[in-house]
Amino acid sequence: MATEAPEYSTGQIRRPTNLSRVPYLPGLDGLRAVAVVSVMVYHANSEWLAGGFLGVEVFFVISGYLITLLLISEKETTGRVSLGQFWLRRARRLLPAVFTMMLALAVYTSIFRSSELGNLRGDTIAGFFYVSNWFQIWVGAGYTAQGDFAPLRHLWSLAVEEQFYLIWPIVMLVLLRLGSRRVSSVAKWLLLASVVITVALGVLFHGGPHVSCEATPDAYWTVGERCISKTDTLYLSTVTRSGGLLLGAAFAMIWRPHAIMRGPLRTKGRLLDLVALVGLLVLAAQMWWVHLLEVDGADPWLFRGGFFIASTATLFLIAAITHRRSLTGKLLGHPVLLWIGTRSYGLYLYHWPIYQIIRKVAGNPMTFRQFSVATLITICITELSYRFIETPIRRGENPLRWSSLRRERDPVQRQMVLGGVSLSVVLAVFAVVSMVTAQVNLNETEQALAENEDSTTNLDELLNPDPAEVATLDTSPTTIPAVAVPDASTTTTTTTTTTTTTTLPLKPLNLLAVGDSVMQGAANTLEDRGFTVDAAESRQMIDYVGTMATLKEREIVGSFTLAVVINLGTNGPITHETLASLLEPLSEVKNVILFTLAVPRPWNEANNAVIRDFANNSGTNWARGNVIVLKWDEIRNSCPGTCFANDGFHLSNDGSKYYSQQIFDIIGI
Repeated sequence: MATEAPEYSTGQIRRPTNLSRVPYLPGLDGLRAVAVVSVMVYHANSEWLAGGFLGVEVFFVISGYLITLLLISEKETTGRVSLGQFWLRRARRLLPAVFTMMLALAVYTSIFRSSELGNLRGDTIAGFFYVSNWFQIWVGAGYTAQGDFAPLRHLWSLAVEEQFYLIWPIVMLVLLRLGSRRVSSVAKWLLLASVVITVALGVLFHGGPHVSCEATPDAYWTVGERCISKTDTLYLSTVTRSGGLLLGAAFAMIWRPHAIMRGPLRTKGRLLDLVALVGLLVLAAQMWWVHLLEVDGADPWLFRGGFFIASTATLFLIAAITHRRSLTGKLLGHPVLLWIGTRSYGLYLYHWPIYQIIRKVAGNPMTFRQFSVATLITICITELSYRFIETPIRRGENPLRWSSLRRERDPVQRQMVLGGVSLSVVLAVFAVVSMVTAQVNLNETEQALAENEDSTTNLDELLNPDPAEVATLDTSPTTIPAVAVPDASTTTTTTTTTTTTTTLPLKPLNLLAVGDSVMQGAANTLEDRGFTVDAAESRQMIDYVGTMATLKEREIVGSFTLAVVINLGTNGPITHETLASLLEPLSEVKNVILFTLAVPRPWNEANNAVIRDFANNSGTNWARGNVIVLKWDEIRNSCPGTCFANDGFHLSNDGSKYYSQQIFDIIGI
């Protein structure tokens, strides 16, 4: 690459000025600390800080700002930009820790959770190549997915940044041909690009419930035969999340720390402190009130401008932090925040898998005690990684310092290091081989549901069959194998044509159980006692209102029915009107058993309030008083044995027996 010619004046060489050089700014590390702590709190329990995930947006803006400023500075200092050196620096900074984490996780999983090893393979490969965000979109394993052991799900944001690091320097290489001083004119186009991305997010956003492709098809795009979540795509994809990166890059083109201190803004430190205070208050308000998913679906405030507002608020803070006369930089440069910020990468990298190991599956909210233990472990591992892996490699040093060990007179230390390295290599090889050869298994909940699937009946399909399936003519020939005939020299093959007619023998039901995946886990035990069980994953109460009315209309349920059991409300909010419509056709049924809920979902308590309120007032609407509320949220903890899957609410074998027995005791069977 050509180097800019030096400028000459009166026989003296003028060194190129570098107004874009990047001084060390402790306040930026402090801002990183605020961001990573908010993310860690959110990941532990979203009810503690509903919008804590916006800390990732803060990281994106800081990255866009610093990377762009570094590239401009390199061009001003050397007259060129070395892509190879840039990527090498990024590799030294990022790769050692993430590869260490993934390898350690593979070892842990192969030893303690070997059944999950095959499921981890795809995430590991995606993490290795920094495409975790696209992989999660494709397989439907974003932050909205629950029930799996997903210790690498957080790598999506690192993938977005790494893809930016790969592409953006090439873009800047082209832009800097204009000259580093003229590149500031490009900032307005980057701002426009960020606005366009924000508008696109608002247009593509789906504001309704997000349950499953079958239950809420409008919340998904279909690519071939695969359903792609709109919320996951908009949240995880590099394109839709590049708005903050571009805003940070645009700001770097017009706000360079050294240049600011040479202009009229050099005396405006206190004014910028007020600007930073506004930014901090806006970020705090968003982190407190904005959600990723609400009861009624994805939060419109987030996808219709929320990311852009958070990015802009971050720029307000950066503007003050980079001004040498502001108080903001000094406050955020506090030693505690500085320590956290300099290790923010490791804290982000290690905290999520540690959380997953403790809580077993994604989606389980952590208790404060679990969070405290997990944070302590994360801090210890992060510090070891920072001191002995990240920092030495970033500086080009050998982490083992083998040359210094060789000079030690006592061979014990050398032997300990050799033993540790040998053990690590053996474990690493074992883990990699185990992962490569491992089978992909259903998770604990999926396996339990699959075992009970044959005991369920889809009444809606039987009530409303496809006309083409009601009577099906099978014209394929049936061949009877040749049979040797005594005293004959030939054999005979007989071909017949049969006609198969599918009938729908729906008779009046004495015992009916209707529910979602919680009930499906008990389908076998309920069927054994004579129940017809219509339970399915992702079912919502409103989906069954029409089916229940049809069952009454066709006299499949009525006064002859001993019991109808209902366990719905796990997958979405219910209303008094929906519950009333569901129960109205059951006024003549002898016993209607209505389960309360115990699921870690934001609508759980509200749904239970609707159920209890309806039961308390049922006397005015149901003369027979046939509605019985089974308070599952209160009695579930009395279940003996191992009653629930790792997610804490789906039923295991012991749980299905206990669950069913509560029903049997009420109706006396």
